[in-house]
Amino acid sequence: MKIAVFTGTRAEYGLMYWLMKDIQADPTLQLQLLVSGMHLSPEFGFTWQEIEKDGFLIDEKIEILLSSDSAVGVAKSVGLGILGFSDALMRLQPDLLILLGDRFEALAAAQTAMFLRIPVMHLHGGEITEGAYDDAIRHAITKLSYLHGVSTEVHRHRVIQLGEAPSRVVNVGAVGLDHLQRSSFLALDKLASSLNFALQRPYFLVSYHPVTLGNEPAQESFSQLLSALDAFPEYQIILTWPNADDGGRKIINQLEKYAQRNPLRVLAIPSLGQHRYLSAIKHAAALIGNSSSGIIEAPAFHVPTVNIGERQRGRIAAKSVLHSPVITENIVQTIHQALNHTYKTADEIIINPYGQGDASAKILTMIKSTQFSSQKTFYDLK
Repeated sequence: MKIAVFTGTRAEYGLMYWLMKDIQADPTLQLQLLVSGMHLSPEFGFTWQEIEKDGFLIDEKIEILLSSDSAVGVAKSVGLGILGFSDALMRLQPDLLILLGDRFEALAAAQTAMFLRIPVMHLHGGEITEGAYDDAIRHAITKLSYLHGVSTEVHRHRVIQLGEAPSRVVNVGAVGLDHLQRSSFLALDKLASSLNFALQRPYFLVSYHPVTLGNEPAQESFSQLLSALDAFPEYQIILTWPNADDGGRKIINQLEKYAQRNPLRVLAIPSLGQHRYLSAIKHAAALIGNSSSGIIEAPAFHVPTVNIGERQRGRIAAKSVLHSPVITENIVQTIHQALNHTYKTADEIIINPYGQGDASAKILTMIKSTQFSSQKTFYDLK
């Protein structure tokens, strides 16, 4: 069975790493890898090279990312994606295409597969992020997909509510948490050496992306966050670049200037890669920003998250995820709350609602036990 896996960003590749390894190792399955989006951009670190270093063969590279910082640029990239994926999928002829999440690149791949009658398996459907157009994209991919591996029971019920048959929707947990059971992480000194940045004090890991819906202007909001970080001069900061969404390049300019003004305290980096990123979460005093990693991965390391603004509004979250509006004073107050661990009692264990790190095996069981079809029946709620 030929299984094509699509990745367009560093984050989603890292989440699917162990699933791809398991497909690669299975004698009954053939992994086909489609790489696109930010992976192929020099601006975002040419991260396709990291994929090859990890031992994967890239079957198709699909160039779709325009050097643009606008909604029009994103819309045009979707169009370019459909053109590129059409040729790539016709060449590969996979029996199944696996997609994760809610990115516009994945939407282009799902649309193309639907027209070519290639069944799609969607991971992380049924989730809600009301502050981004990713929310609508995620639900659209659900309706373009045949099989669904979701991360919680709540998300399973939402996918069924969208008309998907319960037999094709399984709660496998968050696939990225497989790293907790199967990966080793860098010690703090090894992490610092890898970054060529002396981590001599406690640090914050900061990951902030533009909010593509709602009233949260990217530059103004990011300025509020940077001002809040100034209130903690005793903490060092690792700043990761945002995704290639409209408004993202303006944030890149801001964070680079902020790092230049504070060279010993602040490191700005386009991409940490999954191994270093998870290692950085493990040793951080807090993860600050609006990345889904603050909702899903950080609680698994018992690291508090300061989730800022509207981007992740609606997501299920552990008690260690603290929410703040995009106002400097509120962010400062919430960071203090995270550092003082006032979100939990002394003996309380943080329960991560996204599973125990065994998603990949469950996904392979789903694939092998399913008779795929290009047709499906709408499931009406009783």
